[in-house]
Amino acid sequence: MPLSLNLEEKKAVIAEVSAQVANAQAIIIAEYRGLTVGHMTQLRAKARQSGIYFRVVKNSLARRAISDTPFSKLSGHMVGPLVYGIGSDPVAAAKVLYEFSRTNDKLVIKAGAMANLLMSSNDVASLASLPSRDELLAKLLGTMQAPIANFVRTLNEVPTRFVRGLAAVRDQKQAA
Repeated sequence: MPLSLNLEEKKAVIAEVSAQVANAQAIIIAEYRGLTVGHMTQLRAKARQSGIYFRVVKNSLARRAISDTPFSKLSGHMVGPLVYGIGSDPVAAAKVLYEFSRTNDKLVIKAGAMANLLMSSNDVASLASLPSRDELLAKLLGTMQAPIANFVRTLNEVPTRFVRGLAAVRDQKQAA
């Protein structure tokens, strides 16, 4: 990839990032100064597994992509070599970058944003500690299934007791 992009390439990058921002619930930015290619590859793989759009983008292009969006407050923090994590699950986006930054001090979370809300690096850490959307849905489903399972068990007990009662009456008559 050439060091500088021509106008068409810049427009393509802005369009790609804008499309991701349009569906995003959160954007997390982190400085990656000194991060090795191997570590960056690991981080990309983790982001891909979690459904996070993860990309190094020139800050000027990123600013254009988020201007006139609910994430525009983030543009003041776009300084230095940054990587952008954009996700439809805000917890997953924060979790991927935060967990990686805990084991690798070269990745430093600078800020984050949710719709019309600017987050500090501490806010991103707090967001990362929440259960993910999938974990919350699993808990909700478990909570919703418990009463149904009890109801089904109760319904099954009625015919079972009836059959046992009939068997007991039959056994009594046969014994008599």
